[in-house]
Amino acid sequence: MTTDQPPPQVTARQVLRNPKVWAFPTVIVGSVALLLSLLYLGGIINPRGDLHRLPIGLVNSDTGAELGGKPENLGQRITAGIAAAPDPAEEVSWRVLSRADAMKELSSGKLYGVLEAPAGLTSAVAALGASAQADPARPTMLVLTNPGVGSLASSLASSISQAAAHQASRQLGGTLTALPAAQGGAASNAARLLLADPLAVAVEVGHPIGTHSGLGLTAFYYSLLLVLCGFLGANIISNGVDVSLGYAASELGPLRTQLPLVQISRTRTLAVTSVMSVVLAVLTSSLVMLATVVILDMDASHLPLLWVFSVCASAAVGLGVQALVAAFGGIGQLISMFIFIALSLPSSGATVPLQALPDFYRALAVFEPMRQLGDGVRSILYFDAQAGAGLTRAWVMIAIATVAALLFGFGMTTYYDRRGLHRVHPEVS
Repeated sequence: MTTDQPPPQVTARQVLRNPKVWAFPTVIVGSVALLLSLLYLGGIINPRGDLHRLPIGLVNSDTGAELGGKPENLGQRITAGIAAAPDPAEEVSWRVLSRADAMKELSSGKLYGVLEAPAGLTSAVAALGASAQADPARPTMLVLTNPGVGSLASSLASSISQAAAHQASRQLGGTLTALPAAQGGAASNAARLLLADPLAVAVEVGHPIGTHSGLGLTAFYYSLLLVLCGFLGANIISNGVDVSLGYAASELGPLRTQLPLVQISRTRTLAVTSVMSVVLAVLTSSLVMLATVVILDMDASHLPLLWVFSVCASAAVGLGVQALVAAFGGIGQLISMFIFIALSLPSSGATVPLQALPDFYRALAVFEPMRQLGDGVRSILYFDAQAGAGLTRAWVMIAIATVAALLFGFGMTTYYDRRGLHRVHPEVS
């Protein structure tokens, strides 16, 4: 008499000694680690070396005065000289503007800083050579910063502006050393030192933001929350729907549950997950606002607009993830991770400005979601929700992304269904 014995269990050692067990995860995990390292650090290794056309305003508010017996406007001379200075790498895009236009572009995020020759600059320089003045005051150039564009972008613009002002001061000093003699007097030692390097530089905030704005980083982290909620929410929804429909088992610790299979097409499954992503985007966006604005007291205005924008942004990300998962299956989660996270973060232009990124990342920024959403949130939080500060582009890109996700996702699932490539439960096959 024989009794049925259960087959012997495979040991962990036997599994680990099987090369096929190692092959797939080794290739995928190793590739992901390598690519993430290259992508994340590749965009921040040398921002100053990658600098290209950083937008800085040049303003001449000087009214001019008589200098050495001749009418002169040093502010005009200085700003023209800075704008015409050789810049073979095109690191800076100097924009000569009136003060009103410069402040307007500063307050819409189009300028990262402003260098201004203030009113009375020529008169102050002329006074340096007056022999009767024992302790002459030093004329001052003004640098205006814009923390709303991000701390690094504002810092780069400020340092470049200060360097340009100091260089102009030294060049101007070479033409002013003979000024006291031309005015018929002898300058004191202090005056001669000032004439050699006549201009001081003062730094002020040109477009202030709130103290609870993370030095201009709350827009980036808020946008990141919207992307993460859309991305993670879509993956959780997709897995949860598969469990509910019986296409995947639910495992909670030692408990494993397999629900009865529900026969449903790929297209209808995508419709279910897409609707759920949009509905849950309302919940997650509301909770993000509750946590950041209400509990943490983040500086924010235009709250209804911020809420609507957040819902639409998170929903667009969720629809994109659902489309990729529906088209590519499990590997779609990895593809969406690269599109919405790995490639998106370093090309967002939030922590490192786009003008300081390598060409590859500037190209990605044309369509990657973090740049589009970040510009929209930044416009709402820091620049009074101005359309020209990036909000219009953000809305347009959200609309394009939504339509593209729906067309691609339902196009692929419809093709699969027509070809008879249905999802079949293992026990049914």
